[in-house]
Amino acid sequence: MKKNHDGGMKARRITGDVITYIVLAVMCVVWLLPFFWVIMQSFREGKGQFISSFLPKAYTTNNYKALFTEANVINFPRMFLNTFFIACCTCVISTFFVLAVSYCTSRLKWKMRKPYMNMAMIINLFPGFMSMMAVYFILKALGMTEGDKIYLSLIIVFSAGAGTGFFVMKGYMDTIPKALDEAAMIDGCTRWQIFTKITLPMCKPMVVYQIITSFMGPWMDFICAKVIAGAKSQYWTVSIGLFNMLEKEYVDTWFVRFCAGAVLVSIPIAALFMITQKFYQEAMGGAVKG
Repeated sequence: MKKNHDGGMKARRITGDVITYIVLAVMCVVWLLPFFWVIMQSFREGKGQFISSFLPKAYTTNNYKALFTEANVINFPRMFLNTFFIACCTCVISTFFVLAVSYCTSRLKWKMRKPYMNMAMIINLFPGFMSMMAVYFILKALGMTEGDKIYLSLIIVFSAGAGTGFFVMKGYMDTIPKALDEAAMIDGCTRWQIFTKITLPMCKPMVVYQIITSFMGPWMDFICAKVIAGAKSQYWTVSIGLFNMLEKEYVDTWFVRFCAGAVLVSIPIAALFMITQKFYQEAMGGAVKG
């Protein structure tokens, strides 16, 4: 009797696992199908946004070449470099701000700590683009919406408010025993040494997460970049460039090139994830061993 019961339990477990894998496989196909379609369209020969079949009938790499050779219409290489420079600077500054604020709110006690945390929580309830027009006029009054100062303006806009997004990082730091800080201070370590040599190595998974999100913010943003850069195409980012490829005067010619640009835009984010994934896995392995 017991043997039959165990066999029935095993059969139900196998059936449940099979159903789960089938559902996950279907969801995976649904999620990946649009990406696969965009990649295939980026190699499609011909022009126009309307197609008669899911897969192209002829393939070519001319769409990728056109992005870099026909820069007199839409200067994609310049936009790509603009975005990469802004995203890298923002990533460094934002990550440092978040780490510093998270450490101060998690490990230190100061008078305005709770009011600041409450204020930051309320501010985070509102999307950042709500204040974009006010920010633009402030930057314009300071003369930072003309020339190369636009780069600095975009970096400031993307990174200045990063310190209010510290809650996830703070929650992770709260799990680190404060006894480690106290022991390090007894041994003569300064707060900076504790922060850089003890806290940050133990927060490596969250540091990796913060680096990726800080890089993706300016890389994918459209509203802030469009408002500040305006009609000055030499300062556009890739999001603005890709959007303009779909305007009615360009869409018939540039649609397949838009697909090629979308594929190229995804490469830096994928590369960053692959590079930082190694450090994330090492940190998690060390945490399990500890």
